[in-house]
Amino acid sequence: MESLESRKKDHIDLAFKSQTGIQQIDDRFYYEPMLAAHPAEGLRPFTFLGKEMRTPLWVSSMTGGTRMAGTINRNLARACREYGMGMGLGSTRILLEDNTHLEDFNMRPIIGDMPLWANLGIAQVEDLLENGKTGMAVELVKKLEADGMIIHVNPMQEWFQPEGDIIKHPPIETIKRFLDSFPYPVIVKEVGQGMGPASLAELMKLPLEAIEFAAFGGTNFARVELMRDENAQEALFKPLSYVGESAESMVGYANEIVESTEVAAKGLIISGGIKNFLDGYYYISKSKMPAIYGMASEFLKYAMEDYDTLRNFVAGQVKGLEMATAYLKVK
Repeated sequence: MESLESRKKDHIDLAFKSQTGIQQIDDRFYYEPMLAAHPAEGLRPFTFLGKEMRTPLWVSSMTGGTRMAGTINRNLARACREYGMGMGLGSTRILLEDNTHLEDFNMRPIIGDMPLWANLGIAQVEDLLENGKTGMAVELVKKLEADGMIIHVNPMQEWFQPEGDIIKHPPIETIKRFLDSFPYPVIVKEVGQGMGPASLAELMKLPLEAIEFAAFGGTNFARVELMRDENAQEALFKPLSYVGESAESMVGYANEIVESTEVAAKGLIISGGIKNFLDGYYYISKSKMPAIYGMASEFLKYAMEDYDTLRNFVAGQVKGLEMATAYLKVK
């Protein structure tokens, strides 16, 4: 009885603090409290990227050759295995010719059978093709025991990066050539600007395993490079770093393309500005293609600490998705 009284007193004390106000309502959903019991623990398994997953959440590529990459990747891979998620490694360019940092990316023993993908930039892919070295990309996938290759397309980032590579050909042409000679599945992603309907339509014609949006609203790597470079005339070029497409817009474009064109791509990873499970649930529910949602910086905040910190965050995402699936219908 004491615990009940204590709880009721808490309710009274917190009632006034919990007032939300109508202006804070999330009007993307119908809330339907009458139509379902509390969900059983755990989400329904599904197939994506050719594998069975249990949570429609993707660890978007974020870490490259930093000193903390190993710790971050190990924490993330462990969470993926525990909760049935997939993971895109940060740029694995550093491993093309040198295995010094292999253990920072060697996540297959930790992640188990969950999706794990290697990652190269479009400039590196272009260079491998021009020099007849696509076999190096094949060997990279093999040594990581990865499921395939992510190609990140980042012309604005490379342009502003002091050490950036020059992209000599339209990325869509490079991707087509790579697909012709590469024996593993491929995902193509942007890096924080997203992409417009014409670019998205061209990608969706290709037999890609997935397209990741990396839409405007999350980490913006063009802006990162402008801030890194003391001589970049940041004020002059800053307007370009605010050009892009939101996840909302890109879901709409993709839905229109699916309705009007034959599509070869198998699925979407909706990322860029996704802050929580409600954002993710909303976008994957709106998509007319098989879709999961991805986050990068939100994971990074927790993966840099001990595993329990990351685990608590992921467990919260899963619990939120369970409730959203049971009681929320997208408008």
